[in-house]
Amino acid sequence: MFLGIDIGTTAIKFAVIADGKIKFQQTSPVRTYRDQQICYQRAIELLEVLKVGVQSIPKDMREALETVSFSVAMHSILPWGEGLDDTIYIWSDTQAEQTIATFKQQERASLFYQRTGTPIHAMSPFAKLLYFQQQNRYPNHTHYYGIKELIMHYFTGEFVLDYATASATGLFDLQERQWDAEILAFVGISTQQLAPLVDTTTAFPLKERAAVELKIPVTAKVVIGASDGCLAAYASYIATGIPNSLTIGTSASVRKVTKEPTFDSGKQNFCYYLNETYYVTGAPSNNGGCVLEWASHLYADTPQEFFENLPSALQHSPIGANGLRFEPYINGERAPLWQNEVTGTLKNIRIQHTKNDMIRSVVEGILFNIRTLTEMVHVTEKLSLSGGFFKSEMLRKMTADVLGVDCYLSDYNEPIMGLYYLIYGQQSTAVPIETIASSQEQYEHYTEVFKNYFSK
Repeated sequence: MFLGIDIGTTAIKFAVIADGKIKFQQTSPVRTYRDQQICYQRAIELLEVLKVGVQSIPKDMREALETVSFSVAMHSILPWGEGLDDTIYIWSDTQAEQTIATFKQQERASLFYQRTGTPIHAMSPFAKLLYFQQQNRYPNHTHYYGIKELIMHYFTGEFVLDYATASATGLFDLQERQWDAEILAFVGISTQQLAPLVDTTTAFPLKERAAVELKIPVTAKVVIGASDGCLAAYASYIATGIPNSLTIGTSASVRKVTKEPTFDSGKQNFCYYLNETYYVTGAPSNNGGCVLEWASHLYADTPQEFFENLPSALQHSPIGANGLRFEPYINGERAPLWQNEVTGTLKNIRIQHTKNDMIRSVVEGILFNIRTLTEMVHVTEKLSLSGGFFKSEMLRKMTADVLGVDCYLSDYNEPIMGLYYLIYGQQSTAVPIETIASSQEQYEHYTEVFKNYFSK
């Protein structure tokens, strides 16, 4: 039995897999704290949720575990040292917004991007570290870890980090596969303050104390794994044979699995390491399913009512929402704008517009924004889908029509399956895939609306 653990920003997912098939899975929510620009989680709470989750796996499966591995959300930073608390700043923390805006004006910003593949943005540990150093926030001897290092320390006793997660920090030289000395010197820290680096399939022995506490065999090996975005893209690629993928959960991301690193200094796609063979390039958006969740509180008494009535609402408003335009930047935006201060807007509203028009404009705004990302990443053909947004058949079909490409959905397009494929290789067993065909006629209608959708 293989246990994959996916630690996201809203939940930890657990899945037990054998022979390429998911035998057991569950999800446990994790708490995120927000205080103006500060956005963080607690290390102690995260570990507690993880422990309870593993302990609640059926006893026969726990006792049969041979390998445990981890997918984690990118861009986390945990200042670690005597006298410090257990705050983990996550990607949505924007304390470094002004610091990074100033840094962007320097020539070295483009150079650092080209070396690391991490966009110059307040989400990155590089930005947060630069801000902390300028503020003299932490003592000089502070170690800077993240969620992966925390988890590895609990399971193995070692603070260690994989290349994939490191390549999303803005501190990692993608070519040399090591911490970038020039960038660290610029920030004002040393390699000794960061975790040692290893490849994504490196295995470690399980610490006896963790084995006893979790009630799993001490003989189980711990494979370090990778980051959630890279693993979701890889799972999609292996399960469907399609290198292009779109994930819409709380946020959204278009990704492409490639064999060569790809950079665009102007638009700043991300480019992260996966393993010896593959990189994952793409573009992330802050405004995915969270925008629909926000709308569900505005346009219905309960979210459940909103989502039950969503297909009907979309059908009772034509393509283009009778002229309404919704720019979905209610959380600022990463790609293609890389601006935290940008805001959402609802344009062209007139007295004849209905609630259904408003709902359709919100969905179209989300998907047209995704279309700008697919164009940015040069996705022109088949796309595999994953994430909670696609639970709705109507939203799956709209996505295929707005983007103008056939889409494919599988339960195996998830980070934990990416972990399994990364460690065990491709399985010969075929996985079930749903095909969502794009309508050329609908695509042409959406294209007319899209032409000037985001124009000022």
